[in-house]
Amino acid sequence: MIEHIVLFKFSDETTEAQKEEGARRLRELKDKLPGILDIQAGQNYSDRGKGYSMALTTRFRSKADHEFYTPSPEHQACVSYLKEVGLIDSLAIDFEIADAN
Repeated sequence: MIEHIVLFKFSDETTEAQKEEGARRLRELKDKLPGILDIQAGQNYSDRGKGYSMALTTRFRSKADHEFYTPSPEHQACVSYLKEVGLIDSLAIDFEIADAN
């Protein structure tokens, strides 16, 4: 399995409603794209985010599923929306989950 984690930093002009709409659109990808086992997105509530105010975690069955997700029109539409509302930086980490057996 693959774990995909993204942190998002927005401009000061981006509203909480716009960020929540972005998170909602990201969560909906589970119903639109194959290979997503779990997807979560939401707003940071702590003061430890160093300016990153939203996070996404996505779990895929395989690297191939992750490689399909990234350039997909559905995912790119989410990215476009986030940029439109003021995304100024993102940080992504992808790793393979070790077999628990």
